[in-house]
Amino acid sequence: MKIKELRLKKDNELAKLLADEREKLLSFQFKVAQDQLKSVREVRKTKKMIAEILTLQREKKLDV
Repeated sequence: MKIKELRLKKDNELAKLLADEREKLLSFQFKVAQDQLKSVREVRKTKKMIAEILTLQREKKLDV
């Protein structure tokens, strides 16, 4: 999902998406530790998505 698409989402949708991404990251970290994850790039993508969501939440909070 691109940043433009994230900007259109409401606060509660961003919070749910953030929780989902954090859960996915935790799952990836367990898989990496067990050598089950083939593409470690997914971890990087998930971390980037979490950072973008947190940035948008902060921007919305400061605009108010």
